[in-house]
Amino acid sequence: MNRPTLRALLLGASCLAGAAQAQDVTLTIESWRNDDLPIWQDQIIPAFEASHPGIKVVFAPSAPTEYNAALNSKLDAGTAGDLITCRPFDASLTLYDKGQLADLTDLAAMANFSDVAKSGWSTDDGAHTFCVPMASVIHGFIYNKTAFDELGITPPATTDEFFAALDKIKADGTYIPMAMGANDQWEAATMGYQNVGPNYWHGEEGRLALIKGEQKLTDPQWVAPFAEIARWKDYLGDGFEAQTYPDSQNLFTLGRAAIYPAGSWEIAPFRAQIAGAFEMGAFPPPVAKAGDECYISDHVDIAIGMNAATKNADAAKAFLEWVGTPEFAKLYGNALPGFFPLQKEAVAIEDPLAQEFLSWREKCHSTIRSTYQILSRGTPNLENETWNASANVIRGTETPEAAAARLQQGLASWFEPQKGN
Repeated sequence: MNRPTLRALLLGASCLAGAAQAQDVTLTIESWRNDDLPIWQDQIIPAFEASHPGIKVVFAPSAPTEYNAALNSKLDAGTAGDLITCRPFDASLTLYDKGQLADLTDLAAMANFSDVAKSGWSTDDGAHTFCVPMASVIHGFIYNKTAFDELGITPPATTDEFFAALDKIKADGTYIPMAMGANDQWEAATMGYQNVGPNYWHGEEGRLALIKGEQKLTDPQWVAPFAEIARWKDYLGDGFEAQTYPDSQNLFTLGRAAIYPAGSWEIAPFRAQIAGAFEMGAFPPPVAKAGDECYISDHVDIAIGMNAATKNADAAKAFLEWVGTPEFAKLYGNALPGFFPLQKEAVAIEDPLAQEFLSWREKCHSTIRSTYQILSRGTPNLENETWNASANVIRGTETPEAAAARLQQGLASWFEPQKGN
């Protein structure tokens, strides 16, 4: 082989290698979930890159409390990553309305999600979706199986059985019947009112009727959950009024309380803290009477969208399509037990307590928290007011009827469909 030919071949090979290298795309993900960085680096990203040669992914989270401000600044400056982890409802909707999140309605993966699953990242009319749903959290009750076995209690299915169990635990005196405080307020609403409420207002039926102005917060189905959590006062232990959220967590994980009104996000940290000291079980919010249809708060929590200004739109869409696959759902759901995939296709979850929560989807109707979509955009803010009202009702400083009337008056003062109600 003569020298000019060899030189030409080497030059050609060098150019081909350079072209191949130039085709590699690196996507950056913005997120507030800095606690799961190792999961993305060790499990999720390698799985994607293995099936998508030429696309590299970097997970670059911010501190949760700084995320919204940091993300907004980056988007405004044109320095944000290609993929944007989306908080539910108004924070992400605002970014879409500003043209900073791309419309993903036409992604093939969107067919894998129900309207409820997409509700946290869709326009008010549901016509456009701008983030691919990743996971929800489910509400119910976690219980100490050792305590239940000692006292001969089975998980209650109806409210009568629930309060009978609480009475039995209280009478025995070994355990605080239920661990919840009123100091921080949000958990009284989130794990109290929003936990048991959907069985009364029939989930999406009631929530959407409230948005349309066809129901009001003083209707019986909206007052009844306050009446139920008002009865909790007698079972929360001494000093619950000043008890913080971490106090309640500690009472349960140390084995001092038998029942914990819960969000599924507690599963992994509770496992670590209990470290096998006792076995946990879970039951969904009890229904009024046997045979009633059941409803669970299956609240959309996290999704991922595309920066409308990305220069790597095709690669970003490839990643988003993959997030909508069963492969991703299985990876994510098992890496973070208690954060449940939102796809229509069922995903097997290895953690038995997480799988118990997830199994309720098969027998109960899913809904999201009633205050999160549209109804908390004005002043007074319905979500924050519901925190206060729920805590007051549990303390006994406000009646269920008075709390409901106050919330209704506040909502009707600014929300047009409720004016005159």
